[in-house]
Amino acid sequence: MADLLNIESFISLSAKYPVIDVRTPSEYLQGHIPEAINIPLFNDHERKVVGTAYKQVNREAAMYAGLEFAGAKLVKLAKEGERIAGKNRTLLVHCWRGGMRSKSMVWLFETMGITCYLLEGGYKSYRNYVRKVLACPLNLLVIGGRTGSGKTAILHHMRKSGEQVIDLEGLAHHKGSAFGALGELDQPTTEQFENELCREILPLDSEKVTWIEDESRNVGKCVIPGELFSTMREAEIVFLDISRELRARHLVDDYAQYEQEALRACVLKIEKRLGGDRTQEALEAIDREDYYHTAMITLHYYDKAYMYSLEKNHKRYQILSSGDVDPVVNAEFLIKYEKERGF
Repeated sequence: MADLLNIESFISLSAKYPVIDVRTPSEYLQGHIPEAINIPLFNDHERKVVGTAYKQVNREAAMYAGLEFAGAKLVKLAKEGERIAGKNRTLLVHCWRGGMRSKSMVWLFETMGITCYLLEGGYKSYRNYVRKVLACPLNLLVIGGRTGSGKTAILHHMRKSGEQVIDLEGLAHHKGSAFGALGELDQPTTEQFENELCREILPLDSEKVTWIEDESRNVGKCVIPGELFSTMREAEIVFLDISRELRARHLVDDYAQYEQEALRACVLKIEKRLGGDRTQEALEAIDREDYYHTAMITLHYYDKAYMYSLEKNHKRYQILSSGDVDPVVNAEFLIKYEKERGF
């Protein structure tokens, strides 16, 4: 029988061997260990039938129902396990609580000569682990700046320079504004967002500075965990003050590539905040491909909203003026500030 591993050992070994999640496709979609591969023992309908048999009849009835479903696809499951195990012939396996589903799949894989390790407590134990990691204190420095300041690109250049970084927008697949979904993959669930965030936090040294972008509680539909969000609000924010004109040009570089209808739809999302006249003016500017004018109009709203949020929600912030919107220049500028202040 497979060795039973606690969550720390399981995560450590996942750097070397594939993780197999044998839960249903909908369970996997809701949230999974990053890079885990879904080989479901049951599909969603089959799991419901087995669960109903367990509740309404007994455990034996559920077992027979499960065997009937699984028996028809054992060959397919075994071949898939062999393919993923590859030359190492080793798999890490889990289900929801480390029960019959994962044990059954381990039996099948081991019958094929594959070495297996089983996660003690299953995905449920992993989620408990995620919550503990997300609650750990971090030494954060928050990058602030009005829309169009290039904060995410600054983070990317900081990472290349060896700085510790958490890219919330990258994890959420959303840039945080009405235009934030353009060019992005579908957003993960909040649960999966937390799982990916946990993986990003794990290698960080909590004594060193970690840079993070200023965000509202929601990044698109993903919700920042409470403990991290509170730490962000308490941390010092370094606010990059860049002119509206420079930021508008930066936004044109980012967004002018998209279809006009997509841009129009984004403007209409903030119609109530812009007002009817400004909305119409922005839409007409899109029609004539005057994207700079569109950016200047939308920034009028976003600048006002951001400054209100900054003054309301942050106890400590330092304003640094920058005459450049180049993320490389501003990344170096902020790193120099960090070193001089000795955070």
